[in-house]
Amino acid sequence: MSHVLKVEQPSPPPTLAAGPAWFSVWRTALLAGLLLWLYLPTLAHLVEQWWRDPNFSHGFFVPLFTAFVIWQERSRLGRLPPRPSWWGLLLLGSGLCVLVVGRMGAELFLSRFSLLIVLAGLIVFFFGWSFFRAVLFPWAFLVLMIPIPAIVFNQITFPLQLLASKIASAILAWLGVPVLREGNVIILPAMALEVADACSGIRSLMSLATLAVIYGYLMERNNSVRILLAVASLPIAVAANSLRVVVTGLLVQYWDPDKAQGFFHEFQGWLMFVASLAMLYLLHRTVRAFWPEKGSPS
Repeated sequence: MSHVLKVEQPSPPPTLAAGPAWFSVWRTALLAGLLLWLYLPTLAHLVEQWWRDPNFSHGFFVPLFTAFVIWQERSRLGRLPPRPSWWGLLLLGSGLCVLVVGRMGAELFLSRFSLLIVLAGLIVFFFGWSFFRAVLFPWAFLVLMIPIPAIVFNQITFPLQLLASKIASAILAWLGVPVLREGNVIILPAMALEVADACSGIRSLMSLATLAVIYGYLMERNNSVRILLAVASLPIAVAANSLRVVVTGLLVQYWDPDKAQGFFHEFQGWLMFVASLAMLYLLHRTVRAFWPEKGSPS
């Protein structure tokens, strides 16, 4: 009788199988440490500006929502085969050059924006262009966390002040209130109202635009409608701010001039922002009423 010997292959040591995973963890930790070392002063100043400047306080929500989107898409991203590209090194080098220029020129916007370029370079270098396209939306959304440069901010703020004062003075005159406008100053019989920088609407405009993108992502699947909601947030914010100035003028003229400042003035700002959110929601419902989703009953 012949015997057939069955030779079993020895199983590989567990450390070999776990090696690539551990390498990936250590590589991620090392890159995160290097990025933190490079950008700690920039990030610390950025968070400080979010905290002390109400115009950019929405920045706290941007990285949190980006992390949420990536976590929600983790299954789809995990199925993408990594195809590293050497073009990532070019992006990485470009981002580091922008960081150096920003630090040397004390230009905060360049220093902060360089972080996004560096992140894009790392993604392309280790995972490839297909992976970067898959995370393009959350990556691009991070731009909203970077405050606008002061020179650009001032160029936007003053036209918004003039626009709000023009619209408000026209509405007040239509409502029968005697009004005279000189630039961004609305002169009423009771007192003169100045549409200052804080009343330009830039704060509500930036916050509403950020929330419109978040709302569109969570509540809408059609990219065209998402873009429409994001773009529509700009005129909605301008209209809400103009309405705020009109309400202030009416309170000053027919009630008490002190209501143009203090608690009532701040409360009007919050109330108009809630109203702008309501207008954004009504716009979405209106669009869906005339443009129903495929598969939904008309």
